[in-house]
Amino acid sequence: MIKMMMHGCNGKMGRMITEIVRNEENAVIAAGVDSYTGIANDYPVFDSVEKCDVDVDVVIDFSNAGAVDGLLDYCVSKGLPVVLCTTGLSEEQLRKVDEASKKIAVLKSANMSLGINLLMGLLKNAAKVLAPAGFDIELVERHHNQKLDAPSGTALALADSVNEALGGEYRYVYDRSQVRAKRDSHEIGISAVRGGSIVGDHEVIFAGTDEVIEFKHSAYSRSVFGKGAVEAGKFLVGKEAGMYDMSDVIGL
Repeated sequence: MIKMMMHGCNGKMGRMITEIVRNEENAVIAAGVDSYTGIANDYPVFDSVEKCDVDVDVVIDFSNAGAVDGLLDYCVSKGLPVVLCTTGLSEEQLRKVDEASKKIAVLKSANMSLGINLLMGLLKNAAKVLAPAGFDIELVERHHNQKLDAPSGTALALADSVNEALGGEYRYVYDRSQVRAKRDSHEIGISAVRGGSIVGDHEVIFAGTDEVIEFKHSAYSRSVFGKGAVEAGKFLVGKEAGMYDMSDVIGL
């Protein structure tokens, strides 16, 4: 039985992952950490990671950037692998993540969805065939009206997957209204839509002469990210020190 620590257990994603793990046959949340302890859980919850004295096999983190430094120090001191899902890390913190990965297994991904990460692999293969044949590449992402960043980190990760397959020669265009000019063949257009309660839609369009090929992923709830995080946690147990991402989990 894999024993997990849920870091940020009383946040929205922490509570969702708690429910997901309850249905797992070979995993259990043995401890939680959250500065807010006013929610009843069926496992012990500590208000700081330093106070946790429960033996676990892996840590799943959905907290906030301010808590990541202490978490990394704790995991390194205990030799614990960590699935790092918190976003908005500073450049200094990203360097600390890299340093930690030299001592423990760290899994960090722009998007924890299994489907999105499978899509990244499919896009690489598609780009290698379609871009040389003259297909234009456009990406449209849609999210709820409360999302602060645009384009989304997932949209950029998808664009990076395509660009990586094409040797990094393409530039990203975010707003065509500023320049009246025809489209360049070596560009990836990225458009952001914000409205309602859309959890997350990402569509990559390869537009050629007389044919269009579209790849689309739709998330209908945030549980897809929680499920991916749990799968990542199970994958990371027993792994050697290093930096991993979701492509390792799904075997791409």
